[in-house]
Amino acid sequence: MALRKIIEQGDPCLNKVCRQVTDFNPHLHQLLDDMRETLEEANGAGLAAPQVGVLRRACLVLDMDSEEYIELVNPEIIRQSGEQTGLEGCLSVPGKWGIVTRPDYVRVRAQDRNGQWFETEGEGLTARAFCHEIEHLDGHLYTEHIDHFLSDEELRAYLEAEEAAENEEGE
Repeated sequence: MALRKIIEQGDPCLNKVCRQVTDFNPHLHQLLDDMRETLEEANGAGLAAPQVGVLRRACLVLDMDSEEYIELVNPEIIRQSGEQTGLEGCLSVPGKWGIVTRPDYVRVRAQDRNGQWFETEGEGLTARAFCHEIEHLDGHLYTEHIDHFLSDEELRAYLEAEEAAENEEGE
């Protein structure tokens, strides 16, 4: 395994539609292993192949409930419902945050590293990560969904409000 360089906004690779994966071979396995190591090092919630310069339909998402990584090859969202609005960032847009509305529940159909089809689902932050990473495979960034990047003051106020709301729920 090896760490890969995460490409940042402005690189044309991030705006291209990725090609389907057709060869489930050691090259794909190495890519997925490297992406996992890179994601763990960056402490992110997900990583898509174009973020490391590879234009293939592959991504990793951290399942927030089990804290396990889910490898998605040729993923597609097959069901979604509800709505959530919240803070979103991206390893390819470091240090910047925005408010994005996404589905609250998402079901995804994808292949694993060996080409076997499976379905998985997520709610809340996991659903958000599925949508975010799959959008990368179509050449889109979360920045297309925001009206502005949050200033440091707006980010601090948002995080404080979220913490206060969590504390009220816990009482």
